[in-house]
Parts: sequence; C-alpha cells; structure tokens
Amino acid sequence: MSGTAPVYIVDRTGVRLWGLDGAERITRQLRQVGVPSVLRDLGAATAGSVVLVRSDYVFEERTLADLIRQPGVVVTASASNGTRAPIVAAHVVVADAATARAVLEGAADAGGLNGVVVRSPEDLSTSFVRKLHKAVPPVVLAARPERAAALERHLFDGSYKGVTDLVTKWLWPRPARAVVGICARNGISPNMVTSVSFALVVAATLCFAYGWFGTGLLCAWIMTFLDTVDGKLARVTVTSTRFGHYFDHSIDTVHPPIWYFAWAWGAVGGPPWDYAPHLGAILAFYVAGRLIEAFFKRFVGSTSMFAWRPFDSYFRLILARRNPNLILLMASYLAGNPGFGVTLVAIWTVVSTIVLTVRLVQGAIARGRGGKLRPWLEEVGDDRGTLPGWARPFVADLAAVRHLVQ
Repeated sequence: MSGTAPVYIVDRTGVRLWGLDGAERITRQLRQVGVPSVLRDLGAATAGSVVLVRSDYVFEERTLADLIRQPGVVVTASASNGTRAPIVAAHVVVADAATARAVLEGAADAGGLNGVVVRSPEDLSTSFVRKLHKAVPPVVLAARPERAAALERHLFDGSYKGVTDLVTKWLWPRPARAVVGICARNGISPNMVTSVSFALVVAATLCFAYGWFGTGLLCAWIMTFLDTVDGKLARVTVTSTRFGHYFDHSIDTVHPPIWYFAWAWGAVGGPPWDYAPHLGAILAFYVAGRLIEAFFKRFVGSTSMFAWRPFDSYFRLILARRNPNLILLMASYLAGNPGFGVTLVAIWTVVSTIVLTVRLVQGAIARGRGGKLRPWLEEVGDDRGTLPGWARPFVADLAAVRHLVQ
C-alpha cells in the first residue's frame, strides 16, 4: 500500500494477547496491510494526512486497511444498542493531528475535528472476509485484563476459515487453540510448526509404503492437525509471511497424491501396478480439480468457488481433499482391506472433480447472464438468530462476542 498516510499509535496500555501487547499487534497488522513502520513522534507528520490508532483496543486488519484508505474518517469502538462508544482511531489532516490525539485520549470532543465522518467498524468494512471465506461483522473491542481469555478466543475464532473440510472445521478447533497458546507463549513460530508438519509428511509416506498403516495414519493425522495450528498461529500472532504461505501451501498441494501412491505400494508390498489405473485417475482428476478452482477464481467468480453458493460451501466439507480422503483410507484399514482405500479415494476424486466441472460451467453461464458473481455469504444477515439453519455453520456467532462489546 505505497503512498499511504503515516500511522501514529496512541499508547494507552492495553493487555497482552497471544504474547503481544496492543502497540506491537497493531504495528504487525499495519505491516500486513502495507504500512512498513509507524511514527514515533506525531510531530514528524508534516503534510497530507495522518492515521491515529489507540493501542488499548483490538482491531482487525480489514478495519485498519479501510481506515487508511479513507481520509476524513474517525472510527468508534463497537457498541451495544444505545451505548455511546468512544472514538478509537482517526484519519485526519496533519493540521488536526494534535486535536485527534486529544480526542482519542479522551481529553477533547470530536466536535473539534472539522469535516470528519464518524463511523462504526460495521459501517467502515464489509462483513464478508474473502481470505477466510466467511461472513463476520468487523468489531473493535476494548483490551482489558479481565477480558484477556475471551479476547484471545475471539482472535483465534476470527483466524479460522469459514469454509473448509469437516475435520478442520469441527474436530480441530478446540485442541488447536490450546496448542496455538503453547506455541505463542514459548516463541514457537508458524514456520517451525510447518517444518514439523513436513517431517511428518515424510514419515507418513514411508510408513504407508512399508505397510505400517496404523503408524502412518497417526503421523498423517498429527500432520493435518499441525497444518491447522501453523496457520492459526500465524494469524493470532500476526506473523504471516510470503515464505510461510508458500512453504505451507506447497506442502499441502503436493503431498496428498504421494501418500496415495505410497499407500497403494504398501497394500501390495511392492510396485502397485494393479492400482495404476486408480492412481492415474487420482492424479489426473486431483490436478484437474485444482486447476478448475484456480480458473473459477481468476476468470469466473473472482473469489473461491466454494463461497459462491451454499451448495459449494457444504460440498467443500467432504470434497476429495486430504482430510476426507484420509477418512476413507482409515476406514479401509480398520476394515482390514487397506487396498480398497485406494479404490475409494479414486472414485471420490473423480466424482468430486466432475461436480467441480459442472459448477464451473454453471458459474460461467451465470457470469455471462448477470455479470460478476457474488459469494452467498455477502448476502446473508449478520445475526445468526435471523439466519436459516442451513446457513449458520458458515456465519460467525455474534452472541459469542456480544459480551465483549463496549
């Protein structure tokens, strides 16, 4: 975000969350949205506009990014109905910087800022988070010691993708939050966790190839769990990097077909020629499915195809990706016929890719008829109480954060 207004953090001493104090969290968030550094002295801003942010409030990256893009705006904290919320951030001309700082510190009234618009977080940013494929209204929350545990949970929940596979969505969140806490408190970085995941990928591959399916499945499931942990750790500690993103996603993309080949090798005790058609179908349709997803996002929907309509979000829960396929392999192992697992994975991979192909064609037709496709999560309401039951698994539960609102 080159050419952006400089940012000054009004330090009012908040509380440490996931190992970070408020000023450090905001500084890291600003780097994520393209602001490489913050002002140490407000007087160093001499021309144009300047952004001021209180460090004793918890902001989301999208709120900071939208504020930076909109001069002449002051932002309040989130508030309950009828409650007057304090102003906690502002984007003003340099001439009003001192007044804005006084307003944020509670020493002046916002009336002293001419030509500004007061906005709540909900007014400033949209509810749909494209990067995480979910709908959740933005909030700005006071960081108080008695709320620390609840705020950490809020930050963790906010880091979770809304649309993903069934294991990641419903089995891993609680244990992952505990492990993320251990990592954050002990200085374990996301890339360290990803490195352990990579080692487990290799270990599971070798175990499968030697026919040690039980041990291999244990390594594989731990790897999939850590694959959840590293991403959430990166988000709650605001340490996401380009290298970490590509390191993690490269592993995720490449290793599943290798596992299936190794599993087939272990099932027959040598080169799996009998399963060559199955493995060929798995590889061809897996690659085709990935290409379809990329094509849809680039040329058809401008967002993940799994966020287009409710059917797509539900289908993503069971799509022939690593975790659902591991369930098929584990079921075949427990049934005493591991080789049949390769057949199951091949069938489900082919079926999944056929479904994706149909959805790609339907999306292209819809795009041709009505223009840009909108994710269905942009169209739903913000309150889970007003949502139909089928939509609720993909929309944030506002009741879980209402008690944190100012």
